[in-house]
Amino acid sequence: MALLQYQRENIHYLSEEVLRLQECLSKYQRTDVGNTPQVDLVHLLASRDQELRALSAEMNQVHSELQLARGLIDEKDSEIQRIRLSNSQYVEENDRLRAILGEWSSRAAKLERALEAERLSNIELRKNIAKFRGQLHKEQHV
Repeated sequence: MALLQYQRENIHYLSEEVLRLQECLSKYQRTDVGNTPQVDLVHLLASRDQELRALSAEMNQVHSELQLARGLIDEKDSEIQRIRLSNSQYVEENDRLRAILGEWSSRAAKLERALEAERLSNIELRKNIAKFRGQLHKEQHV
């Protein structure tokens, strides 16, 4: 943007310079004095006019490049928005799966505790059965 501003100012300056030189040229042409340096003024005016056209063309080129860059930025912004949307969806899905995993982990822990309690209960029952068998065996031999 600074380059465009600089070029606008330069074009404005050159336009004023061309107008000034045109006024000088018309003044000298009206006076029609034989020793006026009209050739120098015409040459200076032509060179300033050529500079002005070149600068204007350069400004148009920079403006086109700026438009292209803005278009690319807009495309990248759209791509970033799509990526952010996908990322949000993945985050939501991840949170949902984490909740399911947490629930399954909780259920698995409860089942492990129940299994351990059942195992301990079975061990107790086996001890009691062995104890009663021992007593029964003693009673049968007595």
